[in-house]
Amino acid sequence: MPNLKNPSPPADGYRGRFAPSPTGPLHAGSLVAALGSWLDARQNQGKWLIRIEDLDTPRCIPGADQEILRQLLACGLSWDGELTWQSKHQDRYKKALKRLNELQTIYPCTCSRQSIAGALEARGVVTPRNQEMVYPGSCRPQQIPLYEDENIFKVEAAWRLALPPDLSIHFEDLALGKQSQNLNQEVGDFVLRRRDGIFTYQLAVVVDDAEQGITHIVRGADLLNNTARQIHLQSILGYPIPSYLHLPLVLDAHGEKLSKQTLANAIHTENAQQALQELRKAAKHLGLKDLPDGKDTSIAEWLLAATQAWNRKITSS
Repeated sequence: MPNLKNPSPPADGYRGRFAPSPTGPLHAGSLVAALGSWLDARQNQGKWLIRIEDLDTPRCIPGADQEILRQLLACGLSWDGELTWQSKHQDRYKKALKRLNELQTIYPCTCSRQSIAGALEARGVVTPRNQEMVYPGSCRPQQIPLYEDENIFKVEAAWRLALPPDLSIHFEDLALGKQSQNLNQEVGDFVLRRRDGIFTYQLAVVVDDAEQGITHIVRGADLLNNTARQIHLQSILGYPIPSYLHLPLVLDAHGEKLSKQTLANAIHTENAQQALQELRKAAKHLGLKDLPDGKDTSIAEWLLAATQAWNRKITSS
């Protein structure tokens, strides 16, 4: 794991979170993210919240949320405060989208993936496999008008955020150091509400983090590319900008990120010994050392030692 920097705790206290999507049980990669965020919160004597990100209903599996919660508790990763599900907070996202409309920063888009690919190809731009296509601005009006609020939720179109020209976002990742992304060149105007009416991850996560007062976001490095977009949205909406720390990914035998889409195996937590073994593998991936490996070690004892090891790793960086 890369060196970490030790941030100063905020005056109003540390608040972290783990936000899994209920598309299947936890696998080794998601446990690494859960453990890293839990340890960082506990080391900072802060709160650790759980948010179930279930907005993309076609991908959600019934009962997966309860299985994830069971797995977390089996691993001793207890949370603070009430659980929350994104699907219960549609009004939050509607309010944010209306605010962005008032600021005249969103517009409807009827482009398909095929038409976007065709527009890029006509410009000689070829998008590598598994990379996001940079939106070419096909539907963007020259001047962004103020739309009627009712139309935002009735029109059969996606809603995109209009970026100002040459927008570069710079931020410090607590694990990876200085980061920079030119959103125009690398992303383009991005979608906040899909054509099917589902709010996107980019908008929902920003709104929820602000609503829950999240101060520190510890998550997998696969989400690093989203951070500049989220910081830009936070700035527009007047939200505080949290600290970010991105953890190394767990890769499969083909060098690809473990995910439910690639049929990653669920972690085994049917008993305490299995759960502890999964925690040990996650801690090794995080680069934590000198942890108890005895058969008689309890999960609570091991987590206390892991929290101290996380603190040593941070303070020695």
